Amino acid sequence: MNTKHNNNNNITLLSDNERIKKASNFLRGTIAQNLDNSLTGGFNADNIQLIKFHGMYQQDDRDVRIERENQKLEPLINMMLRCRLPGGVITPTQWLAIDDFSKQYTLYGTIRLTTRQTFQLHGLLKPNLKSLHNLLNKLGLDSIATAGDVNRNVICTANPMESTLHYQVWELAKNISAHLLPKSRAYAEIWLDGKKTESTDSEPILSATYLPRKFKIAIAIPPMNDVDVHANDLSFIAIKSNNTEKIIGFNVLVGGGLAMTYGDITTYPRKASEFGYIVTKDVLKITEAVVTTQRDWGDRSDRKHAKTKYTLDRVGTAVFKSEVERRSGIKFHPIHPYIFTNRGDRFGWVQGIDGDWHLTLFIENGRILNNAPKKLLKYGISEIARVHSGSFRLTANQNLIISGISKDNKLLIENILKKYGITNDDIMPQRQASMACVALPTCPLAMAEAERFLPEFITKVENIMSKYKLEKDAIVLRVTGCPNSCARAMLSEIGLTGRSIGRYNLYLGGNNIGTRIPRLYKENITEIDILNILDMTIERWAKERINKESYGDYVVRSGIVNAVVNSEKDFYE
Repeated sequence: MNTKHNNNNNITLLSDNERIKKASNFLRGTIAQNLDNSLTGGFNADNIQLIKFHGMYQQDDRDVRIERENQKLEPLINMMLRCRLPGGVITPTQWLAIDDFSKQYTLYGTIRLTTRQTFQLHGLLKPNLKSLHNLLNKLGLDSIATAGDVNRNVICTANPMESTLHYQVWELAKNISAHLLPKSRAYAEIWLDGKKTESTDSEPILSATYLPRKFKIAIAIPPMNDVDVHANDLSFIAIKSNNTEKIIGFNVLVGGGLAMTYGDITTYPRKASEFGYIVTKDVLKITEAVVTTQRDWGDRSDRKHAKTKYTLDRVGTAVFKSEVERRSGIKFHPIHPYIFTNRGDRFGWVQGIDGDWHLTLFIENGRILNNAPKKLLKYGISEIARVHSGSFRLTANQNLIISGISKDNKLLIENILKKYGITNDDIMPQRQASMACVALPTCPLAMAEAERFLPEFITKVENIMSKYKLEKDAIVLRVTGCPNSCARAMLSEIGLTGRSIGRYNLYLGGNNIGTRIPRLYKENITEIDILNILDMTIERWAKERINKESYGDYVVRSGIVNAVVNSEKDFYE
C-alpha cells in the first residue's frame, strides 16, 4: 500500500490501485511487454487493472475452470472489450465490421448490448486484441476510458420520436465524453503502434492518478427516464423551450450510485441529489467542476467508499455544491419543474417528427445471437445493416433502435425481420420490462447467474401475471449476479442480487419511474422462495390496487415494505 498525509498530519494508507496508477507512466505500465508474452493468455496483476482504462477486462470461462485445473491448464483467460459509444449511436457500416469480427475472432460469437448504451465483445484472446483496436480505429471508434477510474461511456435518452431533441443531447454526450477523455498517448502507442515519445503527458482534468473510482454521466429528456438518472454520479435533465424544439438548459443531479457490499452497512445505494438548474452553455464547465471536486475530495484509501455518493455524504451536499460553484464560476439556479412518467423503451414502429420511421427491437438481456431456428437475430440485424441508410441506436435498457428509416425502406426492413423471425409481437410486457447483467460464466465478480437465469425465470413470472389477469401490465424487474447492480436492480420494483449459485437477495418497493430505491425483503433465498413471494404479493396487488397503481407503489402503500426515503440512513432498517 502507498501512503498519504491528511490535514491532521496522520498517515492514511492509499489503496493499491493508487500505487498502480501512479507507477503506470500514464496508463502504460508493462502492457506492451505482456502482449509479447506467449506463455500466458493474460496480463500480470498490475496490468489487469491498467487495461481497464483501455476498455478491457481480463476474465476466464468459469464453466470450464475446474476442468482445466484438473488438466493442469491455465484458466481459459480471455478479455471483454467495451466500446466507447457516447449516446449509443452506431452506423450500419460500423455494425457490420464489428459483427464480422465477433464471428471470426471471439470465443462466443456474440455481441452484447449493455446498460451503458454501448456494446461489449466477450471471449477475446490476447493475440487478437491489437487487431480489434486497429479495426475500431479504422471505423472511427475506440474503447478508451470505458472502464477504470475515469468517466465511463456517457449515455442519453434514445427516444426516437423527438429526433431534434435527441440530436441535441447526443451531441452533448459526445462533447462531454471528449472533454473528459484521458489525454495520455498510451492507448495509441500500445494498441495502434503509435510512435513512442518521451513522456510529456499531462492530465489537467483527471490528474496523473486519475479519479478515485469510476464516474458515470447520463442525460435524460423528460418525461423519459430511460437512462435511470439516479444511478449516475452526474446527470443532466433537459429542459425544453416552451416555443421551440430546443433545449435551453438542464437540471443537474449529483451523487447517484447503486453498488454496495454485502455485510458492510457503510455501503449502500444512493439516489442523486438535485443541485440546481444551469443553461446549456455551462454544461462542460459544471461537468469539469464536479469531476475535479470528486477527483480531489474522493476517498483514495478505501475503494468501497471512493464513489461520488460517499464524498457527498461525507462532506455534505451543500459543501460539495458550493465547491462546484466556486470552481466553475457558475451559480446554480432553482430546479426547473420536471416530471418522469416512463423509463422503458417504446417498442415497435414510431414515426418521428422529422417524418422518418424508427423501430425499437426488444433484445433479451442485450445479447445479439442466433437462436436457430426460431430467431436468427444476429443474421437479421446484419442483413438490415446492409440496406439501412440511417443509424442504429443502442438503448440504456439493452435494446436496439433501427433509426432514421425512410418511407421507401420501411417495407424492406419489415420483410427482413419476418425472414429471420425477429418480432416483438409475441413478447409480453413483463419480459420487456426485465433485464439482467452478464454474470456467469465470464464475470469474475458474479456470485450467481443473471443473464442465463432471467429468461426462464421471467416465463414463470409471466405465468403468475397471467394467473391474476395482469398480462398487459409489467413490473420493472432486474437481476444482477452480485451487489454491484450493473443491471440497476437497486432502482427496480423487484430486484434480485446474487448471493451464491441459485440464491438471491430479494428487494421490493422501488417505483416504475426510477426515483425510489427498493428495500430488502428476504435474504439469501432460492428461486422457489422468490416465486412464492411474488405469487402472494402479485395476487394481493391484483385484488387491492387503486387506479392502475404500480406494483412498487402498491407494496409500499400496503405495508409489505417501507419506502426507502434516505438510503444512507434507512436502507438497512
